[in-house]
Parts: sequence; C-alpha cells; structure tokens
Amino acid sequence: MKPKILAASKIHDIALDKAREFADVDLKTDLSEEELIGIIGEYDAIIVRSKPTVTRAMIEAGGRLKAIGRAGVGLDNVDREAAKEKGIEVVNSPEASTISVAEHAIGLMLALARKVPQADNHVRGGGWDRKSFLGNELYGKNLGLIGFGRIGREVAMRARALGMEILTYDPAITSEDAREYNARCCMNMDELLEDSDVISLHVPAIPETKDLINAETLKKMKPSAFLVNTSRGHAVDEDALYDALKNGEIAAAALDVYKSEPPEGTKLVELGNIILVPHLGANTDEAQINAGTVVVEKIRKILTG
Repeated sequence: MKPKILAASKIHDIALDKAREFADVDLKTDLSEEELIGIIGEYDAIIVRSKPTVTRAMIEAGGRLKAIGRAGVGLDNVDREAAKEKGIEVVNSPEASTISVAEHAIGLMLALARKVPQADNHVRGGGWDRKSFLGNELYGKNLGLIGFGRIGREVAMRARALGMEILTYDPAITSEDAREYNARCCMNMDELLEDSDVISLHVPAIPETKDLINAETLKKMKPSAFLVNTSRGHAVDEDALYDALKNGEIAAAALDVYKSEPPEGTKLVELGNIILVPHLGANTDEAQINAGTVVVEKIRKILTG
C-alpha cells in the first residue's frame, strides 16, 4: 500500500506529480489547526510552505507521521522539538531559492540606484520630469554583505559582474572564505557599515540578528547608503529605519520582508525613498519547482527507504 502525503499548502504541480509517483497525495489548503488535527492521523507525511504552522498538537495527533516537509528555507513554522520527541524527521529545501533571492536582491539594488518605481509612477501619472530621477551607477561602489552563506555568495558573484567591490561580515566565515569571492572580510560590522555604499542583509532569524539594523547601526552608515533586506524581517527595526530615511541618515532602502506580513499599519508606506515589495524573493517559477521537488525527494527517501 502506498504511503499517504498531505500537501497542506499549494506546492508546484511538478512537485505534486513527483510525489504521486510513490504516494497517494491529498492537496488540502487553507485548513485551520483544528481541521488539520482532525485529519492528520491519516497521513505518513505532511508538506507545508510558510503556512500553516505544524504545531505540537498536530504532531501529537499524527500517529502515522514519519516526515514533515517544509517547501522552502526556514523551519520557523514547525515545532521541531515536538517532532524530535516523536521520532518524526523534519526536512526542508533551503537551497531551492538561492538564485531567485540573489537575483531579487540585485534587482532591488538597481531599482534603488535608478529610482525605477518612482519614475514608473511618474510617467503613469503623465509626467516627464527626467531631472527628478537622477540616479547612480552601482559600478565601483562598495557592496556590504551582512551574512555570507549560499545567497550572500551568489549576490557577491553577480555584484562583481557589475563592477562592485564586495565587503562581507559574517562571524561564521574566515578571510579565506571571502577571498574565494574576491571579497574583503570585515573584522566587525561597524567597519562594513561605515565603508559600504549598499548594504544587503542575508541573515537567519536567530536571537543574534534581531534588530541587527537599528537606530545605532543606521547612524554608522553613509548618508548616501542604500539598505536592502531580502532575508528576514526580524533583522530590521522598522521604526528606526523610518526615522533614518525620513531624516536623511541614509538615502534609500528596499524591503522584501517585514516584522509581520503583511506589514499592516507601517509608517514606511509614507516615504518616497523606500521600495516595499511583498516577500517576492523566492517567488519565481524555478524556485517554486525546486522547493517542492527537493522536499518531495527527501520525503520519498524517508517513506520508501
């Protein structure tokens, strides 16, 4: 008899077809925790994306569960401790969206440098005031990468192709790691903040990165600096960023991620020198295919050996 998989979030059809090669798959999205608790006992595995949360109560109700798959990077929405207690394996696909997020970060840098969203809105409104949209080249500018894992390194390679100089700060890497990417490894974050023209965040949501960008660190940046965050909203104090942008402490920013999503009631929407997009980093066809198929393959190995 085939194992049964519950896809509790919409994953790519290619991934679903791959799962159906070895399992019976039910796609049931937008269910409440109570509804999921009521049916989870029928399944050997569950696949989710950023929602729903796989809670302790769901895990305890899943008497047959052998695997929990998160089609994406983080595991914030899975109670891993409860899964460990039950001997349930938890897998994800952190590598799946690397290229998409890296390209997105570069795209936001270019959009900031050339004021693309503002110019687009201007023309749509009937305007043609080119002088208002004087931009900057990225060529020759210093790009500071806070976090130098998979995505940070892909951003570095693409930025080098644009002629940027790369600075990195990441306690987990060495100067040798940075040199492999023709990057300068900063000894502390202050050095990177003070020397960078563009700062791009590529950090996980851990206690050490909470409000990493705050009133104090923003004051250490150049008044002409751009800030880009495609990693975790938890890393930026949004109130402090609002004040810094409004008061000209930094020139502009682009956010793909927020403290809460959607960012209802944020004052940042009042500002003209910030680009706000709805968590699009991994939102490409390629990344979604990869995220689904990678996690399905990991689940296949768990369920079928």
